[in-house]
Amino acid sequence: MSINRCMLLFSRVQHRICAISVRNTNALVDSRCVHFGSITLLKGSLSGSVSTRQGVSSNSSSRPPDTSLFVPLSIKGDVGSDGAVGAELTQPLDKNELLKMLNKFYKRKEMQKIAADQGLDARLFHQAFISFRKYVLEISMLSADLHIIFNDICCGAGHIDDLYPYFMRHAKQIFPMLDCMEDLRKISDLRVPANWYPEARAIQRKVIFHAGPTNSGKTHHAIQRYLAAKSGVYCGPLKLLAHEIFEKSNNAGVPCDLVTGEERTFMDEEGRQAEHVACTIEMCSVTTPYEVAVIDEIQMIRDISRGWAWTRALLGLCAEEIHVCGEPAAINFVTELMYTTGEEVEVRNYKRLTPFSILDHAVESLDNLRPGDCIVCFSKNDIYSISRQIEIRGLECAVIYGSLPPGTKLSQAKKFNDPEDPCKILVATDAIGMGLNLSIKRIIFNSLVKPNINEKGEKELDTISTSQALQIAGRAGRFSSIFKEGEVTTMYRDDLPILKEILSRTVDAIETAGLHPTAEQIEMFAYHLPDATLSNLIDIFVSLSQVDGMYFVCNIDDFKFLADMIQHIPLNLRSRYVFCTAPINKKQPFVCTSFLKFARQFSRDEPLTFDWVCRHVSWPLVPPKNIKDLVHLEAVHDVLDLYLWLSYRFMDMFPDANHVREIQQELDSIIQVGVRNITRLIRATETNAPPGTNPLSNQRRLGPSPVSPRRVRGAPKAQDSGVEGWQLDKSLGSRLVQEGLLTPDLLRQLQKEWSKVHRQEEEGVKLVAGNNKTKGNKKKKK
Repeated sequence: MSINRCMLLFSRVQHRICAISVRNTNALVDSRCVHFGSITLLKGSLSGSVSTRQGVSSNSSSRPPDTSLFVPLSIKGDVGSDGAVGAELTQPLDKNELLKMLNKFYKRKEMQKIAADQGLDARLFHQAFISFRKYVLEISMLSADLHIIFNDICCGAGHIDDLYPYFMRHAKQIFPMLDCMEDLRKISDLRVPANWYPEARAIQRKVIFHAGPTNSGKTHHAIQRYLAAKSGVYCGPLKLLAHEIFEKSNNAGVPCDLVTGEERTFMDEEGRQAEHVACTIEMCSVTTPYEVAVIDEIQMIRDISRGWAWTRALLGLCAEEIHVCGEPAAINFVTELMYTTGEEVEVRNYKRLTPFSILDHAVESLDNLRPGDCIVCFSKNDIYSISRQIEIRGLECAVIYGSLPPGTKLSQAKKFNDPEDPCKILVATDAIGMGLNLSIKRIIFNSLVKPNINEKGEKELDTISTSQALQIAGRAGRFSSIFKEGEVTTMYRDDLPILKEILSRTVDAIETAGLHPTAEQIEMFAYHLPDATLSNLIDIFVSLSQVDGMYFVCNIDDFKFLADMIQHIPLNLRSRYVFCTAPINKKQPFVCTSFLKFARQFSRDEPLTFDWVCRHVSWPLVPPKNIKDLVHLEAVHDVLDLYLWLSYRFMDMFPDANHVREIQQELDSIIQVGVRNITRLIRATETNAPPGTNPLSNQRRLGPSPVSPRRVRGAPKAQDSGVEGWQLDKSLGSRLVQEGLLTPDLLRQLQKEWSKVHRQEEEGVKLVAGNNKTKGNKKKKK
């Protein structure tokens, strides 16, 4: 007999010996180790104590993973070199008998219990069994050891439980995370983020909290210390704020650089870095030493999307002094957070420099507007409608909303602030809440209901919070404006008592800070799960992540949306991760299409040149003729922003940043012209609207905003959507694209199918009309 066959017979005897132990469940908790091929069951495995490489740790502090995220891999049914040996040593197997044995194994509660201790819950056990059964029944020749086990069971010489080790071997092939769960848990352990920044922990930092409402001078005092320092970094939430500090610092004779996601401006002609830098908070360096660091709007540390950036800055900045500016609601939390780093917090409280009062009457009509009024809307559609109605009354107004380029926002703000300009009314979204100095006398809330994204990433309509209301209302009567007192009211009478009630509440105290998985952590995950998609890696990471009560994992829906969009494009993991962190508006179809084209071109190792970009955006562009044109120009501006953002991550592949920035500035000027002529664009839009529609109608609500939150699950975000509501209502397809549920390519395919169906329906109508010459022909003529 050959050596191979001798070894197989020996293996057969060994399996039979092991089977005796398997049949007795209690044997698995004995002090001995029971070996099944490559699987080892240790003492206590049934009670949840599993070796590091063999399943889920039963640590009481670890919550069970969300197994719905585990995607089974496909296993090729390749026949091994010993494929025919099993049949030679025993006999051929009957598929029907195999099916009976497998189904009997599936119904064994003991096997399900043992598998659960190895990480296979009921859902995974079922999926693994379906895959195992398919593998056994469809493969032409089983491996010799599995063939022998099935034959023994069939002949009564083995027990059905003998299949367990082979089932688990298969399960770990299709669910590789089962074999490295403990390692994955360690990688995703986010309980002590302060330890991620050894440079910051190496120095004893002094933390000063400048607390106060809007227009209290808190940021001004922090910036004065920043300017007096030998070196410093300012971290703000918006590009506009970073630009403002950049200009203020250089105007004060303190050389300062500017760093945002899309821009790097160095004051030194040779490109040497200045001692001071103003940056958006995501771009701050946690390894560069500074004397002073300023973190603005610290209350955004609880933001469900961007909070991680404030956490990173607060824990990681290497500065001798950390000046934190924000709402008093964050004082206790920041103080507690700094206890974890061994640093004390000095609190400096500020009061509002100018008073503002809540009026006892609503505006009720646009006829009652006064110079210095700002109407706040939470929908771009409302902005266009109200602007049109103001223009009908012979008044000029400026408009500001989130998707406008920064230059256009500043231009509109300058127009409104200029005492010599006839424009005395401002219509804006809550984009005015931060980053713009405006001479507003009276804030008028057109609505108190705003589209939001909740903690679960769901879209909803909700009454604005006290913090949001105060942030917006505080723009009235600013210290630097011509109005030394501010006023706040509503457009509709029924909303006024609700606004008073909202503003009378205390701001909810901040209790948690955001965290986000890093590229390094995801790379380590990918090492253990090389076949998983980036989106799936992120899902599993968040599912397994452990955070203490002071932190939460930020919403990663936008990241996953981009990851799924480019999953089919061949990119290495690090490049894919960087692409997916790009800050784009996923509700803009043109921006999403451009993102896809950028990634595809990048994957081909073909540089995205200036000429390529110009062809893609159809440059040069002309001033907009209607609102639709204006929206498209805003989208093109976002695409150029995306190019600039990527150019600082992949300089060799996006080589023409300077040329792109030049045409972006030209585009900004074109958009400014369009916004200055906004009422003419609205009129043109109304003229071209389909008959019987009122595209810019300002639908007044039937009742007041509710005091308790009114949630509408799945409602699309109206604010700054980039595509007007009246356009979206024309078809379900465009709404699905806006909400990110459908890609433009899929929409085009569906449109082809719809056209085909429509043609078939038309042919059917003609056939019916031919059969009904009287009534049918009359309808046709009409």
